[in-house]
Amino acid sequence: MPHTNKIRNPRPLIGVSGELKDFNGFDVQSAGHKYVYSVVEAFGGMPVILPSFSQIAGDDLYSINELIERLDGIILTGGRANIEPQHYGGAPFRPETYRDPVRDSTTLPMVKAAIQQAVPLLGICRGIQEINVALGGTLYPYLWEVEGKHDHRMPRTDIMEERFALRHTVKLTPGGYFANIANKAGINGKSIMVNSLHGQAVDKLAKGLVIEALSDDGVIEGISMPSAKNFLVGVQWHAEFRLLGHTFNRELYAEFGASAKARAKNRNNI
Repeated sequence: MPHTNKIRNPRPLIGVSGELKDFNGFDVQSAGHKYVYSVVEAFGGMPVILPSFSQIAGDDLYSINELIERLDGIILTGGRANIEPQHYGGAPFRPETYRDPVRDSTTLPMVKAAIQQAVPLLGICRGIQEINVALGGTLYPYLWEVEGKHDHRMPRTDIMEERFALRHTVKLTPGGYFANIANKAGINGKSIMVNSLHGQAVDKLAKGLVIEALSDDGVIEGISMPSAKNFLVGVQWHAEFRLLGHTFNRELYAEFGASAKARAKNRNNI
């Protein structure tokens, strides 16, 4: 007979956004290990990879709303591909710019669905950009070419520790959510050190979002949505990398995890 005993304290089910990649001529759905593992090590969640699929299958075969309903939290990951400018009224990409239109067609509607269904949402790197674009904001497609902005792209090295090393400070908005997280963690609530591996960045901030962190050249590095019914945060840095060794990132994940656990209990009528 099948096992039917109900789990008393189910761990929160966390969707980790994936992307469609070519691997030796085969289309592969993938998500970076560090994102998946961060869910486990930070708060004991159960990660599942969410395929970029909606443009291919259509709503009849892949309903984003139905998928979101079954989740207790979502991490929108970083990735090599950039969001196509057509989604925010920008000029077309240069031919050499890497893109993933299938992911665009999946994650952008996913942001709105998560907000509507009050599912905790954490956007990392590309993820913060997806949140902003989905809600009507715009991006700098080639940030390093913007006058007055630094080059925030990743270091040219294959050594992981060097690639994700802390590179610059971000100033936290006084009295904001991030500042409160920092104070709760017992660290300076004015600024933190972060890594930097992005070529795009938030330009015009979408309505309803607020700035939580800025780099010294004025790039928006952290956002939240005070009107959201549950946790909704985006960070431009890679908070998932070695998160237990970074006090702020550890506390940020703890906040996300607490919201996901609360939803899991409510969803399972515990």
